Amino acid sequence: MERSAQRLGRALVVIVDDRVAHGEHDNSTGPLVTELLEEAGFIVDATVAVEGEVVDIRAALNTAVIGGVDLVVTVGGTGVSPRDVTPDATQGVLDRPIPGIAEALRGSGLAAGAVDAGISRGLVGVSGSTLVVNLAGSRAAVRDGMATLSTLVPYVIDQLSGLDEA
Repeated sequence: MERSAQRLGRALVVIVDDRVAHGEHDNSTGPLVTELLEEAGFIVDATVAVEGEVVDIRAALNTAVIGGVDLVVTVGGTGVSPRDVTPDATQGVLDRPIPGIAEALRGSGLAAGAVDAGISRGLVGVSGSTLVVNLAGSRAAVRDGMATLSTLVPYVIDQLSGLDEA
Protein backbone atom coordinates (compact mmCIF):
# COMPACT_ATOMS: atom_id res chain seq x y z
CA MET A 1 0.00 0.00 0.00
CA GLU A 2 1.38 3.41 -0.93
CA ARG A 3 0.46 6.80 0.41
CA SER A 4 -1.24 9.12 -1.98
CA ALA A 5 1.05 11.75 -3.44
CA GLN A 6 -1.64 14.23 -2.41
CA ARG A 7 -1.51 13.42 1.32
CA LEU A 8 1.87 12.65 2.80
CA GLY A 9 0.83 13.49 6.35
CA ARG A 10 0.99 16.23 8.91
CA ALA A 11 3.93 18.57 9.40
CA LEU A 12 5.03 21.26 11.83
CA VAL A 13 7.54 24.04 11.10
CA VAL A 14 9.73 25.41 13.91
CA ILE A 15 11.57 28.68 13.25
CA VAL A 16 14.55 29.10 15.57
CA ASP A 17 15.20 32.83 15.71
CA ASP A 18 15.25 35.08 18.77
CA ARG A 19 14.07 38.15 16.87
CA VAL A 20 11.18 36.34 15.20
CA ALA A 21 10.17 34.74 18.50
CA HIS A 22 10.06 38.19 20.12
CA GLY A 23 8.13 39.73 17.23
CA GLU A 24 11.02 42.05 16.36
CA HIS A 25 11.57 40.62 12.89
CA ASP A 26 9.28 39.21 10.22
CA ASN A 27 9.32 35.48 9.67
CA SER A 28 10.41 35.18 6.04
CA THR A 29 11.29 31.48 5.96
CA GLY A 30 8.23 30.02 7.72
CA PRO A 31 5.81 30.83 4.90
CA LEU A 32 8.30 29.48 2.34
CA VAL A 33 8.68 26.15 4.17
CA THR A 34 4.90 25.91 4.62
CA GLU A 35 4.31 26.55 0.93
CA LEU A 36 6.89 23.96 -0.12
CA LEU A 37 5.52 21.37 2.32
CA GLU A 38 1.96 21.93 1.09
CA GLU A 39 3.13 21.62 -2.53
CA ALA A 40 4.73 18.30 -1.55
CA GLY A 41 1.40 17.06 -0.15
CA PHE A 42 1.69 17.80 3.58
CA ILE A 43 -0.90 19.37 5.81
CA VAL A 44 1.01 21.93 7.87
CA ASP A 45 -0.48 22.09 11.36
CA ALA A 46 1.39 25.26 12.33
CA THR A 47 4.53 27.33 12.16
CA VAL A 48 5.95 28.23 15.55
CA ALA A 49 8.84 30.52 16.38
CA VAL A 50 11.09 29.81 19.35
CA GLU A 51 14.16 31.41 20.85
CA GLY A 52 17.52 29.84 20.16
CA GLU A 53 17.61 28.09 23.53
CA VAL A 54 17.98 24.32 23.88
CA VAL A 55 15.02 24.05 26.25
CA ASP A 56 12.68 25.99 23.92
CA ILE A 57 13.72 24.07 20.81
CA ARG A 58 13.46 20.73 22.58
CA ALA A 59 10.01 21.62 23.94
CA ALA A 60 8.76 22.46 20.43
CA LEU A 61 10.16 19.20 19.03
CA ASN A 62 8.70 17.10 21.85
CA THR A 63 5.31 18.78 21.39
CA ALA A 64 5.40 17.92 17.68
CA VAL A 65 6.31 14.29 18.36
CA ILE A 66 3.67 13.90 21.08
CA GLY A 67 1.17 15.61 18.77
CA GLY A 68 1.77 12.88 16.21
CA VAL A 69 3.03 14.90 13.26
CA ASP A 70 4.78 12.89 10.58
CA LEU A 71 7.44 15.52 9.89
CA VAL A 72 8.88 18.44 11.83
CA VAL A 73 11.21 20.85 10.03
CA THR A 74 13.30 23.28 12.04
CA VAL A 75 14.79 26.31 10.31
CA GLY A 76 17.79 28.16 11.72
CA GLY A 77 20.31 27.76 14.51
CA THR A 78 22.39 25.09 12.77
CA GLY A 79 25.64 26.99 12.26
CA VAL A 80 28.79 27.33 14.31
CA SER A 81 28.09 30.42 16.42
CA PRO A 82 27.57 29.97 20.17
CA ARG A 83 23.83 30.74 19.73
CA ASP A 84 23.38 27.99 17.12
CA VAL A 85 22.07 25.19 19.32
CA THR A 86 19.34 23.59 17.20
CA PRO A 87 21.38 20.40 16.51
CA ASP A 88 22.25 20.12 20.20
CA ALA A 89 18.57 20.34 21.18
CA THR A 90 17.55 17.96 18.40
CA GLN A 91 20.10 15.33 19.37
CA GLY A 92 18.39 14.99 22.75
CA VAL A 93 15.05 14.24 21.07
CA LEU A 94 16.12 11.76 18.37
CA ASP A 95 15.78 8.02 18.85
CA ARG A 96 17.69 7.22 15.64
CA PRO A 97 19.75 9.59 13.51
CA ILE A 98 19.69 9.42 9.71
CA PRO A 99 23.09 10.91 8.86
CA GLY A 100 22.83 10.22 5.13
CA ILE A 101 19.98 12.70 4.71
CA ALA A 102 21.80 15.34 6.76
CA GLU A 103 24.87 14.89 4.58
CA ALA A 104 22.75 15.12 1.42
CA LEU A 105 21.32 18.43 2.66
CA ARG A 106 24.79 19.82 3.35
CA GLY A 107 26.19 18.66 0.02
CA SER A 108 23.34 19.87 -2.14
CA GLY A 109 23.15 23.17 -0.25
CA LEU A 110 26.82 23.88 -0.73
CA ALA A 111 26.63 22.89 -4.41
CA ALA A 112 23.73 25.34 -4.84
CA GLY A 113 25.70 28.15 -3.19
CA ALA A 114 23.92 28.16 0.18
CA VAL A 115 27.04 28.43 2.32
CA ASP A 116 25.05 28.22 5.56
CA ALA A 117 23.67 24.86 4.41
CA GLY A 118 27.17 23.64 3.59
CA ILE A 119 28.52 24.42 7.06
CA SER A 120 25.34 23.41 8.87
CA ARG A 121 25.60 21.06 11.85
CA GLY A 122 21.94 20.17 11.24
CA LEU A 123 20.69 16.70 12.08
CA VAL A 124 18.02 14.46 10.59
CA GLY A 125 16.50 11.56 12.43
CA VAL A 126 13.51 9.82 13.89
CA SER A 127 11.80 10.48 17.19
CA GLY A 128 9.02 7.99 17.82
CA SER A 129 7.30 7.87 14.43
CA THR A 130 8.18 11.48 13.53
CA LEU A 131 10.90 12.48 11.06
CA VAL A 132 12.84 15.50 12.38
CA VAL A 133 14.85 17.65 9.95
CA ASN A 134 17.09 20.64 10.76
CA LEU A 135 17.54 23.12 7.91
CA ALA A 136 19.87 26.11 7.83
CA GLY A 137 18.15 29.46 8.07
CA SER A 138 18.61 31.15 4.70
CA ARG A 139 15.88 31.11 2.06
CA ALA A 140 18.36 29.50 -0.37
CA ALA A 141 19.12 26.72 2.13
CA VAL A 142 15.39 26.19 2.70
CA ARG A 143 14.57 26.02 -1.02
CA ASP A 144 17.42 23.66 -1.77
CA GLY A 145 16.85 21.59 1.36
CA MET A 146 13.18 21.09 0.58
CA ALA A 147 14.05 20.07 -2.99
CA THR A 148 16.52 17.51 -1.65
CA LEU A 149 13.99 16.22 0.88
CA SER A 150 11.14 15.91 -1.64
CA THR A 151 12.26 12.48 -2.86
CA LEU A 152 13.50 11.18 0.50
CA VAL A 153 10.76 12.16 2.95
CA PRO A 154 7.88 10.14 1.42
CA TYR A 155 10.04 7.01 1.54
CA VAL A 156 10.99 7.55 5.20
CA ILE A 157 7.41 8.33 6.23
CA ASP A 158 6.16 5.19 4.49
CA GLN A 159 8.73 3.15 6.40
CA LEU A 160 7.80 4.79 9.70
CA SER A 161 4.10 4.18 9.17
CA GLY A 162 4.64 0.57 8.13
CA LEU A 163 2.87 1.12 4.79
CA ASP A 164 5.84 -0.24 2.86
CA GLU A 165 5.43 -3.63 4.57
CA ALA A 166 1.89 -4.28 3.36
